[in-house]
Amino acid sequence: MMPEPLLQFKRLSELAVVPAYQSEHAAGLDLHAATTDPVEISAGGIEIIPCGFAMSLPAGWEAQVRPRSGLATKHGISIPNAPGTIDADYRGEIMVPLINLGRAAFTITPSMRIAQMVIAPVAKARIEIVTELDETARGDGGFGSTGR
Repeated sequence: MMPEPLLQFKRLSELAVVPAYQSEHAAGLDLHAATTDPVEISAGGIEIIPCGFAMSLPAGWEAQVRPRSGLATKHGISIPNAPGTIDADYRGEIMVPLINLGRAAFTITPSMRIAQMVIAPVAKARIEIVTELDETARGDGGFGSTGR
């Protein structure tokens, strides 16, 4: 079993809500909007929403920021670079870019749950330059090639 990493949070705003798991077996911690006013995201628009805190992750871990399924399925609200990665050495404010893939404007209200953050171990790869790669049955078959 993996050790539980210690996450340290520093409030940068009185509006910050410390991320929390919403159920015993939840994989992600909910992230909340730290805004004083509502933020409208027009259809097709992107807005960066502050969370009002900075954090410290231990080396060897990352935070993956993912869309909330309810916002995505009901309103088309997602994350343009999903999953976004927060590296262990980042100490700035956590902010979430949201994109509105829906057909109507959507309003983010203060303290609204806007995304989820999953903490995951990071594997570091060794890099080797070669002149040939090993052969596989798939070969260089790309997009959609395994569905044939």
